[in-house]
Amino acid sequence: MTDHPADAVAALRKSEERFRSIFQHHAAVKLLIDPETGDIVQANDAAAQFYGWSCTELMTMRIQDINTLTPEQVKKAMAEARSLHRTYFEFRHRLANESVRDVEVYSSRVEVDGKELLHSIVHDVTSRKQAEERIQHAQKMEAIGTLAGGIAHDFNNILFSIIGHADLLLEDTPTDSPDRKSLEQIHIGATRAKKLVRQILAFSRQEKNELAQIKIQPIVKEALKLIRSTIPATIAIQQELLSDCGPVEADPVQIHQIIMNLATNAYHAMAETGGTLTVSLKEIQVEATDPVSPDLQPGPYLCLSVTDTGTGMDKATVEKIFDPFFTTKKKGKGTGMGLSVVHGIVTAMNGAIQVQTEPGRGTTFHLFLPVVETGTADDAPLIKESLVGGTEHILLVDDEKPVIAIEKRLLSRLGYQVTSCNDSMDALEMFRADPDRFDMVISDIAMPKMSGDKLADELLKIRPEIPILLCTGFSETITVEKMAAAGVKGLLIKPFVITDLDKKLRDIFGQRNGL
Repeated sequence: MTDHPADAVAALRKSEERFRSIFQHHAAVKLLIDPETGDIVQANDAAAQFYGWSCTELMTMRIQDINTLTPEQVKKAMAEARSLHRTYFEFRHRLANESVRDVEVYSSRVEVDGKELLHSIVHDVTSRKQAEERIQHAQKMEAIGTLAGGIAHDFNNILFSIIGHADLLLEDTPTDSPDRKSLEQIHIGATRAKKLVRQILAFSRQEKNELAQIKIQPIVKEALKLIRSTIPATIAIQQELLSDCGPVEADPVQIHQIIMNLATNAYHAMAETGGTLTVSLKEIQVEATDPVSPDLQPGPYLCLSVTDTGTGMDKATVEKIFDPFFTTKKKGKGTGMGLSVVHGIVTAMNGAIQVQTEPGRGTTFHLFLPVVETGTADDAPLIKESLVGGTEHILLVDDEKPVIAIEKRLLSRLGYQVTSCNDSMDALEMFRADPDRFDMVISDIAMPKMSGDKLADELLKIRPEIPILLCTGFSETITVEKMAAAGVKGLLIKPFVITDLDKKLRDIFGQRNGL
């Protein structure tokens, strides 16, 4: 016996009403979508709460209005959902407050009021996506750190040869020589490269920064002078640096890097049309009620501002600019590391960054750096120290021939007797044959056959009181504390200048002689 048609219709309506009631009050975000037009036919209370529009407002919209896909991509997704009984998508949806959230959407076909619709359940997975991205970024940074450590030793050896020869030439060149300025620039450039290598290692958490109380005006001027020589004349540079600003505690190389990164970004924003790059510096007082940044403690701050008249950025871009590896530049024009480095430096200094920008109206970065109120700022040029030297006999060990050559010349210039060896095993045999012949051993750490620290262990077994100085361009495991515990008298980071070597040797020999 069949049901009466009226009873069947009533049962269907009752079923649909029950579906609508469950749909409307379900805790999950739900949408009913017309797959033909993309119209949102119904939205439940959870959807209204999630998207920020009322259910009535959502039901006047189409799925294209909240999806960041192009209309063609949305149409393709709808066709796929129609052809399959159940589908899974990953989308990015816009909310009423203009923010964008990552969502997973599970859609299935249902029939309501005689029409086939898509029953879509929306899950917000933004937090999970952000966590995954942080893990990916951390893995990328770990890879960068490994790469940095791998190249640092070899690169520092190259720089050591340049710096060492420049040192010797500067010692031999009269102050009125026309070649002296070129030599000084070679020395400055190589020293800057040395510090930048250390900055890379510090950024990858493999070396500590060298902090000092400094006034940053001279560093800003030096960086802008360098920028001026590398950007076209269509871009003007204006400086508004107040001289009465207090000092900050920072690594000078990091301050230089901040200026170079921000100025380079500004140049790229104005490369096609030209414009003006303005760098200003002033001291401000941040109060507890100031809206500068919720992370800033009240007190005096330097406000360093870098402004360009370039293309500007939209809100979505601004939200990503400090992410590592995010870049808007064309391939070969940038890696996306610059602003993340700046952010890391400023944050580590307990400072803050504000960005003011609009598409087509340029960009301003405001950096707030805490002023140090005690101590003396190191803003004066370094005075060249006089060399002391000595006459002791030194066994010099390094597997790099260009490095050992310049080391031997530096030591000989300081007056020391030097016996050099390119092989650590040969050096051990030479020492074992006549351990009292030498007053000190200077050895590189990274060497084949036997590393410098292992060589030091063997030498100290033969003659426990022999002073040993180890040198390295990079090492993850070797520290001054570990070396001291092992009986090594000192650790010198390459590339070093002749004054560093002279001071280290006299300190060691002074300790030996009880001075």
